[in-house]
This record gives sequence, C-alpha cells and structure tokens, in this order.
Amino acid sequence: MKLRELTEVLKADILVENHGPDEDIPLGGAADLMSDVLAFGAAGMALLTGLTNPQVVRTAEMAGINVIVLVRDKNAPPETIELARELEITLIRTSYTMYEACGRLFSAGLPGLGVVKIRNDSW
Repeated sequence: MKLRELTEVLKADILVENHGPDEDIPLGGAADLMSDVLAFGAAGMALLTGLTNPQVVRTAEMAGINVIVLVRDKNAPPETIELARELEITLIRTSYTMYEACGRLFSAGLPGLGVVKIRNDSW
C-alpha cells in the first residue's frame, strides 16, 4: 500500500511528512506497548498507536518503522512532532479507533505482521 492510500483509507491528517505519497508501506501493526513493537515490529511497517509521547518515535526508529499513525484523533505534543521531524519519521493522525483503523487498512489490502508461533518440544 502506498502512503497516499493509507492516509485516504484512514481519512488522516499528516502531522509530519518525511516520506512522499508514493512511499510503499508493506505491512501494518498496532500496539501501545513499545516492548511489543520492539519484539514484533518490522522495518518499513506502519505503526498504529494511541501513544503520543516521544518514546513512540524513539521506538519506531529502533525498529526501522517509517510511519506512525496516531489513532483516536490524538494530538502529539511539540516534542514528539519535533523528534519525528529530526528522525525522519512520518507522523499521521486519524480519528478512527485503533480497532477500526486496523480493520480499514486490512480490508484495503494492507497485510498485518502476523506472529509466527515457534514450537519447542522441550517446553
């Protein structure tokens, strides 16, 4: 999915634009626990979250995430916006809930991360 499509599907506002409208977004995922993002995130994915603090941007940078979508029409504080600019991460806001935003993106063709279950016979 292209960034342009993502913003159209979510009827979103771009707060910080660091990537062009034709930037490819291969996957989507959602989390409010940044430890989950570090454990299960994938480079290039769109991260949907209800968190607005600078830590979200720092976590995205560590995970190689280029796009953060703030759900529930949340406003990012100035320090989060400035850090997103500095780290070249696109920051978007949508009024949809996390659940509905994920559903809309999945229905529009953006695949989710999926979690691979590993079987270990010694457990």
